[in-house]
Amino acid sequence: MVMDIQLVGNNCNFFFNSHSIRRLCFTAPFSRIHRRSSSSSPGSICSAVACSMESYKLSELTIAEVDKLKCRPRIDFSSIFGVVQPIVEDVRSRGDDAVKDYTARFDKVKLDRIVEDVADLSEPELDPAVKEAFDVAYENIYAFHAAQKSAEKTVENMKGVRCKRIARSIGAVGLYVPGGTAVLPSTALMLSIPAKIAGCKTVVLATPPSQDGSICKEVLYCAKKAGVTHILKAGGAQAISAMAWGTDSCPKVDKILGPGNQYVTAAKMILQNTEAMISIDMPAGPSEVLVIADKYANPIHVAADLLSQAEHGPDSQVVLVIAGDSVDLKAIEEEINKQCHSLPRGEFASKALSHSFTVLADDLVEAISFSNLYAPEHLIINVKDAEKWESLVENAGSVFLGQWTPESVGDYASGTNHVLPTYGYARMYGGVSLDSFQKYMTVQSLTEEGLKNLGPYVARMAEVEGLEAHKRAVTLRLQDM
Repeated sequence: MVMDIQLVGNNCNFFFNSHSIRRLCFTAPFSRIHRRSSSSSPGSICSAVACSMESYKLSELTIAEVDKLKCRPRIDFSSIFGVVQPIVEDVRSRGDDAVKDYTARFDKVKLDRIVEDVADLSEPELDPAVKEAFDVAYENIYAFHAAQKSAEKTVENMKGVRCKRIARSIGAVGLYVPGGTAVLPSTALMLSIPAKIAGCKTVVLATPPSQDGSICKEVLYCAKKAGVTHILKAGGAQAISAMAWGTDSCPKVDKILGPGNQYVTAAKMILQNTEAMISIDMPAGPSEVLVIADKYANPIHVAADLLSQAEHGPDSQVVLVIAGDSVDLKAIEEEINKQCHSLPRGEFASKALSHSFTVLADDLVEAISFSNLYAPEHLIINVKDAEKWESLVENAGSVFLGQWTPESVGDYASGTNHVLPTYGYARMYGGVSLDSFQKYMTVQSLTEEGLKNLGPYVARMAEVEGLEAHKRAVTLRLQDM
């Protein structure tokens, strides 16, 4: 009889049948199957780094080797904290002046003022086609997040004992919209729309300024449309610090949300443990995608999906999981190489591919099991009848089912949020949602009959714990009945 066995390790589950376990425990050195790379044409943008990925067959790896595959490229946070901590303290002490200095130093932009009141800014002019695209995205994102509102419900646990849970918006939130190598107005929508629906009163959006000190017009359009109150023209750790501490011109916020590089992430992690008293959405790292493909998947589409995340930056990671036999892996690899060479950001993509990999799984169950172990930010299941495999997915930031669902739709306009946990944090975090901009309070209300019914039990429990004042708060009332 073949029995299914569940392996538990590092907060993740990995399913194999007993035959797979025997093969996985084969004690061979951790070796790759192959590394395919096509030679780059002279002068191509990827000529410095080959557009290729390591390949591994799960059935030939030990459990420890499989577990090692889930590890992302290492980020040395100890050295990054050493760089960020002085910035955090400097902004705390010098406020606006420190932010101006760091913006001049890192972004090469000199600013007279770092914060703009959005209401005072005129509507930017956009190309009609661009405006329409952002308007469609706005409507879809708004609809999906508005549907996340839950009706208030009162529960009478016993006669005269009523309890409920109520939502209240977080008063002031900071939204980080990265700049750097790419402007991301879509992130402005993803963060500001749920903040608007939640009813946050102060919404500060931080984004690096353009070289002339202006705000990216697409970001400004999205910010105005979604109700942002202030725009902080700064990026990096200095922007996070300004929102956390507050400055003469930048309102202090209670929570900071949004993606960013390792310095932004480090600043968020440091500041949530200081007197700034802020919370953050989640720890996050470089962008990533895991694509599961079977023999029915189009190699062109698979390659495009992998490269759509690889082009984010050299620290991104993409993973291809081949499910079953008869998949033309060579065709996929050739298509990756072909498309990579034609990308404007092909150099970023090629560097990301250098620490990415392909996994060969015996079937879809093994493929999804590995995905659950890896816990990707984005999971694309490009297989026949993809919807029937959804129930097996346990760890992923956002899931894309079927051949007509590229990850790009979630990045921009399907309606789901693209601010997602990375670096394996999908095992314990979800992405940004309406709940990210709210906190919940519980309310209870007892009638005289309710306290008469419940009170004796509470008094007895307080007595067991040796808390006499707790007991008397009940018994003195019972005596007055």
